Amino acid sequence: MSQTAARRHSLRTPGSSQPGERLPLSEQVALITGASMGIGAATARDLARCGAQVVMVARGADQLREQVSLINAAGGKAMAMPADISDPRQVERLIADTQDAFGKIDVLVNNAGMGWGKLLAHSSPSEIQRIVAVNLTGAMLVTRAALPGMLSRHRGMIINVASVSGRVAVEPLYSATKYGLRGFTLSLRRQLADSGVSVCLVSPGKIRTNQTRDSNEPMDEPEVVAGAIAKLIKEPRREVIVPWKFHAMVWLEQALPGVADRAYQWRHRKYSVSPCKCAACAAGASGDHG
Repeated sequence: MSQTAARRHSLRTPGSSQPGERLPLSEQVALITGASMGIGAATARDLARCGAQVVMVARGADQLREQVSLINAAGGKAMAMPADISDPRQVERLIADTQDAFGKIDVLVNNAGMGWGKLLAHSSPSEIQRIVAVNLTGAMLVTRAALPGMLSRHRGMIINVASVSGRVAVEPLYSATKYGLRGFTLSLRRQLADSGVSVCLVSPGKIRTNQTRDSNEPMDEPEVVAGAIAKLIKEPRREVIVPWKFHAMVWLEQALPGVADRAYQWRHRKYSVSPCKCAACAAGASGDHG
């Protein structure tokens, strides 16, 4: 038996299932982007503990393989698929290789993303294009490539990891990509109604990850988000905000935007990271910006 055939055989289950019927996690293949660290790695560990076969995707091959080794050593089933999801050709190859190896993708978790803290005026055009490509376009490309297989089986789950920053305007570039990802997710959910494919959105608040390592603000760990994702696979919902305390921020933004403006000005002063030290800002601080 070939290696590919052996993988497919190991994923076969006794009995049969009907189109649209929800399978137990032990019979599902989950593809997770941005899986080399943070929320993606925590999600892979959580789903593997529940018995799922996890396909872990990220650009950093070494970190990715390290995470895969940890999961497999603990008795889980994980496989590394290094790829840059902002590259359409790499995305097509990623989905084709996954389907060739495992025969299907049951769950897609679009988690890959990058944070941003530089002022918009000092962000280069290439930097702007990069954050949009990773945070928004990448999720669209992976979803588009994985979706036909799900639709043909009348079964599947797409979970997009956005952010509370997609509900609350915080940073121009980052919030723009997360607002976009939220719009993409919710409209795709409507487009796929009655198709057998569920579409869900997870909007985390501040989580302790590599992106937030410079902040002194108190934060929850990535496992909080991973747990929410695992629960969504079993019980799909439109959108989940985690941790629960961030519901107050979303409510404030929607109900009292003027008060929210003042609150975030105070928040940025309290939890701000080191100021920008670029030449333009240095000149502005001395009164010579111009």
